[in-house]
Amino acid sequence: MTHNLGGFAWFRRASISAAFIALFTLAAGSAWAQKKPKNKAADKSPMPDVPMAVSDQINHDIGEMLAAFQLGNAEMMHKYYSDNAVFVSGAFAPPIVGWQNYVGDYQRSLAAFQGMQLIRRDTDVFVHGDMAWATYQWQFLSTFQNKPYSARGQTTLIFQKVGDNWLIVHNHTSQICDQAPEQAQPQTQPAAQNPGTPAAPAPAKPQP
Repeated sequence: MTHNLGGFAWFRRASISAAFIALFTLAAGSAWAQKKPKNKAADKSPMPDVPMAVSDQINHDIGEMLAAFQLGNAEMMHKYYSDNAVFVSGAFAPPIVGWQNYVGDYQRSLAAFQGMQLIRRDTDVFVHGDMAWATYQWQFLSTFQNKPYSARGQTTLIFQKVGDNWLIVHNHTSQICDQAPEQAQPQTQPAAQNPGTPAAPAPAKPQP
């Protein structure tokens, strides 16, 4: 009997000990959880912009300017041009000085063409301090007098840094005159053919 009671007592003590250990473990875990620093709220602030290389920025701006040129959006084009920009074409004509003097010719020339596509290739950008220049070749595709029309040439743009922006201060665009003789020609040389090249009285097309 004593043996049985002893066994019962041992079993009772072991059960209490196990319960205490379990309780202590839970209590310790609870205390650790209470002391554990709360996670900070996820930082939802936007990632800082990675600075773009100047040559990449200028290349991007040329693309935006030419997109506006094809859409006939003179206001958007103006964003990339200085007010006193100079426009020189391959025609035997004086340069056009100033955006306002150029944009009128550009807008009038748009009516001569039905839709415009300008393909740019082989762009090179050179940066020197707060000045830069870019050269590229272009192909102009459109419809004139209900017939397909095309032209190609080269452009050089000179940029000046104004604040955080690079503005075009000089546009020199020349067309390569090798079109087929049967191709219809505009009676005026629209500035639209080259975003930055003036209109001229001789037959030609808009300039990129």
